[in-house]
Amino acid sequence: MTRAAVTAAYGARAGEYTDLFGTMDAAHAADRALILDWGRRLDGPVFDVGSGPGHWTDFLVRHGVDAEGIEMVPEFLEHARTRFSDVRFRAGSLPDLDLPDASAAGILSWYSLIHLAPDELPAALAELARVIRPGGGLLVGFFTGERVEPFAHAVVTAYYWPIEALGRLLAEAGFRIVATSSRADPGGRKQATIVAERV
Repeated sequence: MTRAAVTAAYGARAGEYTDLFGTMDAAHAADRALILDWGRRLDGPVFDVGSGPGHWTDFLVRHGVDAEGIEMVPEFLEHARTRFSDVRFRAGSLPDLDLPDASAAGILSWYSLIHLAPDELPAALAELARVIRPGGGLLVGFFTGERVEPFAHAVVTAYYWPIEALGRLLAEAGFRIVATSSRADPGGRKQATIVAERV
């Protein structure tokens, strides 16, 4: 799936997506706690890569984190800049974030890797490793399963990743795995998180 195709698919459903998921009221309490604890531990710029409607970036900023959103879907960017006018957002996407080497204290990648095909993921993780300073943090949210395989996501094709498989790719890219978690909400797909540190 090309970046242009993913961008177009989300652009076509940006309003619907924002209505369903674009507020903190829609966020699971465990996710809010995890992201807030992670963000508060970082000292320096934090980038929310794939920031979507901007609510997670705003959430971090409101809790004292020096956060900026990076998003490739113009409709999401317009919404985020209008609704959260005091928060910084810029256009961009993986695998080229157009940020200096080692410039980030941390990167939040909250379901922003799920549409990358398996052969595209190493380059994206290498870009995250390039941008994050040694000792900096990475928090990844994704859908997990028994094997790497595509599924029919509501917007456009996405991929399940076993935690161990994604963890191996992160280690190869230059990260140390700090913590992992998973859960299956009623009626939903199994979700997982990986907290990692740039070595």
